[in-house]
Formats: sequence, structure tokens, C-alpha cells
Amino acid sequence: MTLYPKLIRDILATVIYPGTKKNLIESDMVADNIRINGNKVSFSLIFPRDTDPFMKSTVKAAEATLKYKLGDDVEVTIHTEFRSAPRPEVDKLLPNVKNIIAVSSGKGGVGKSTVAVNLAIALAKLGYKVGLLDTDIFGPSIPKMFGVENARLTAVERDGRQLIEPIVRYGVKILSIGFVVDPDRATLWRGGMATAALKQLIADADWGDLDYFVLDTPPGTSDIHLTLLQTLAITGAVIVSTPQHVALADARKGIDMYTNDKVNVPILGLVENMAWFTPAELPNNKYYIFGKNGCKELAEEMGVPLLAQIPLVQSICDDGDKGEPAALHIDTATGQAFINLAQAVVTRVNVRNKQLPKTHIVKIVK
Repeated sequence: MTLYPKLIRDILATVIYPGTKKNLIESDMVADNIRINGNKVSFSLIFPRDTDPFMKSTVKAAEATLKYKLGDDVEVTIHTEFRSAPRPEVDKLLPNVKNIIAVSSGKGGVGKSTVAVNLAIALAKLGYKVGLLDTDIFGPSIPKMFGVENARLTAVERDGRQLIEPIVRYGVKILSIGFVVDPDRATLWRGGMATAALKQLIADADWGDLDYFVLDTPPGTSDIHLTLLQTLAITGAVIVSTPQHVALADARKGIDMYTNDKVNVPILGLVENMAWFTPAELPNNKYYIFGKNGCKELAEEMGVPLLAQIPLVQSICDDGDKGEPAALHIDTATGQAFINLAQAVVTRVNVRNKQLPKTHIVKIVK
């Protein structure tokens, strides 16, 4: 078989780059340096940055496809180049972000993402510059809750680097892995791929100036939490739970994760979600379906503030599903509850910053 550059490019046009879901040619990733010497083929693939989580798999896919189409006797050498300047060191990331708030829960199903979304919107309503990062790589929900599931990410150049431009909605800058994966398919990634993608959303995005950077973390404790603690100096954590005892037991673990002596992230306070049920037709009635004042009692026991008690109201769920979170409607009781939560968080952050030193990034010693 006679080898020539167009043949190589035609074959590479059948290889998909997961970062764009387009082939290597459409993604403009094949450098104009294809060299052919007998049965030896060499060229470069150009990636957006040196930390691209899809780099190794894409290079292997390109090499395997070329050998399959051309024969195993062809020697393929693929070099890598990068469009973007190197990523800053970890301790120099997000220099213009003032406060980083982790919204966490010990278990799933307690409404943590609902609280994170409404807290971010409420902070923006109060006039602050706010960013929200969906760090739940395997179960992203932020795009749907903001009504931007079909949004597509674009890049912007800043200081020689190609950075992801966050989607802006309701005055909040948002990013989620949900913008780049198929929402109808499971994300089957090993831990390393997930953490690499998370770091990219943090370090390779144009977050700009923010007063508050809210992190919607996955439930429980995991590699994702460790990556966040190793990457960002988190100002404080907000723990979300329902009043029931099984949720409170897991909330204790979440508190311990942040407050143990290797981490030392202050707990800003607890949020009791689904504190009581109020039917739409009986707005003054309260039914304590999951127990009463469980988070309030836990907050007193742990010596941390109870920031808010959010009722279980059908409209909160409906508004989230419609992409119009409750905090947008400040003339309603639920909307005002989230505004009050935001004001409580601001107060706690101000107290924390006056009384405690800046949180340090967690260093892992092997």
C-alpha cells in the first residue's frame, strides 16, 4: 500500500475526540507535519492543554486505527502538542475568587443540589458575583436545574491559555460535566478520569472575579472530595441533611471529613432540608414527615449554627425540574427561605474570615 498524507488524514477522520465528540480532523487536532518515510508515519496531535483527560486514550485510538487500516507492519509515531500555556500551580489557581463554599451531604437524596443551586442564585440576588461548579461527575444535575441542558461550552483565550467559558444563567456562572457528556448514558469512568475532568473544570475555566464559588459536591465521601481538598482552599462547608436519624448519622461523617485534623475546613453551618411538609392548599400547616428538629439538635450537639430549615414544598421540586429554581421567586415563602439562607451564609463567612486563618490546601504525604 502506498502511504501519503491525505490517506493518513482520511483515516484520522474516523477517530473521535471525546472532548468535542467530533473527529480529529473536524476538531483541528492533526498538525500539518505528517511525515512518511517508507513504512514509517509520524505526525503530531494538538490538544487543548497538557492536562487533557482524553489525551492518552485519543493517541492510542489514533494509533490503533492507523495500524488496523494500514497494516501492523506500518510504524506509527504520534507526538503531542498543546494550544494552551501551562496550567498554573495548584496554590495559584483562581486568584480572583474570594470565598469557596462546599455544599455537602453525608448521603444522597437529601436535596443537596437543590440547596446548592438555590444558595448560588440567592447570593447572586443579593448582588454578589457567584460561580457554581457541579462536582458530581457521575450524576450531574445542575444543567437541568438551570434549564440549560442543551447549552454547549465554548473556549476563550486568556493570557495565552484556552479556557472553558462557564455558562451564565440567573446571574450565576455555572459549569458541569453534564455539558459535555450524553445525559442519557452512564458516565463509566475510572477514578483517575473523573478527577482529571474535575480539575479541568476548576483550573481550565475562565471563572474570573467571584465573591462566592459554590461547589455542589457528590454525596458521601470519595475521590472527588479528596481532589477538591487537594486543589482548592475551601473557605467553609455547608452540610445539608433531612431531620431523619439515618441522614443525620451520615451528616456526622460529612462534618468529620471537613473538620478532622488533616483537613481543617470550618463548618459554616447545617441546613435542614425537607424540615416539614406544607401542602399547597394548607400553606400554614406543618407536617413533620421525616422527624422534627433533627438538624437543629445535631447543630447544637456539634457546636455549629443551623443556617436554615427549608420546608418540603412541591413547588421547590417542580421549579427545579422546570429549570426555574425557587430562589428566583423571592416573593414566595420558599424563595425567601433561600434568601435568608444566603444571608446567613454571608454572615458566617464574614465571621469565619475574621476569626480564623485561611484554609490550606490538603497535602497528601505518601
